[in-house]
Amino acid sequence: MEFVQIPAGTFLMGDSTHQGFVEDYEGPAVEKEVHAFEMAKIPVTNAEFLEFVQATGYQTLAERLGDSYVFHLLLPEEKRENYPHVTGSPWWKVVPNANWAHPFGEGSSIEGIEDHPVVHIALEDAIAYCRWAKVQLPTEVQWEYAARAMSTSTYPWGEDLVPESGYRANTWQGDFPNTNDALDGFVGTAPVYSFEPNDFGLYQMIGNVWEWCSHQRGIVLPLVEERISIDSIVPSGEFAIRGGSFLCHCSYCNRYRVAARNGAFVTSTTSHMGFRCVRFEEESYVRSNI
Repeated sequence: MEFVQIPAGTFLMGDSTHQGFVEDYEGPAVEKEVHAFEMAKIPVTNAEFLEFVQATGYQTLAERLGDSYVFHLLLPEEKRENYPHVTGSPWWKVVPNANWAHPFGEGSSIEGIEDHPVVHIALEDAIAYCRWAKVQLPTEVQWEYAARAMSTSTYPWGEDLVPESGYRANTWQGDFPNTNDALDGFVGTAPVYSFEPNDFGLYQMIGNVWEWCSHQRGIVLPLVEERISIDSIVPSGEFAIRGGSFLCHCSYCNRYRVAARNGAFVTSTTSHMGFRCVRFEEESYVRSNI
């Protein structure tokens, strides 16, 4: 992983424009102080996760359970009806043997997409990787501060999702969930260095894949901690995820905004769930036993 230095500072966290969902507690915005830290330029890739698995023999939750959730347009059309779907969300198919190494199920692989973000990652899988790599998961404070890169705009680059210069993120274009026009170039995940980075040099802070954070979902903004060690995480219930994914669209989920908040059950494994790492310099945040 290649990290960039995120400087200390203060920022206004959250949203006061009422664009989000009430249950996400995006506002009112609050001022947060942030100590300096480092964040990976990109979410963890298939190639990086493969290195971890080869070194440790680790098996993800999806591998142990024997299936995972795959977005229907990523599957061959003739096979889509062969799989059960999630009640109320027929676009999510429960696919046997789908996991990080076989993102679309039996017969698929990460060959040719090594530079895409790893997916089908449960929270416990992200924690295991972080322990091996001696890094941490960001809190929502760190994530939003880094994504904003000192800006106050709706998106890292400004107020328009698609500025005149062209697409800046991998999100949904078309009729969700039936037709993705792929005007940004992608139906599913994109290589991690696609699109321009933000002013801190971080790539794809919105779109592409959801990124796990280190605390539970739904904590009101004033109480969200700046830093949490992975050693203190108890993965149960729902945890915060940030950034949106290639499935986000204003007609269904406009959570690709910088201030947008969301969460997922810690056992969730899907074709749009990944993670990004941070690290701290202070000894108080370094694991004492590695």
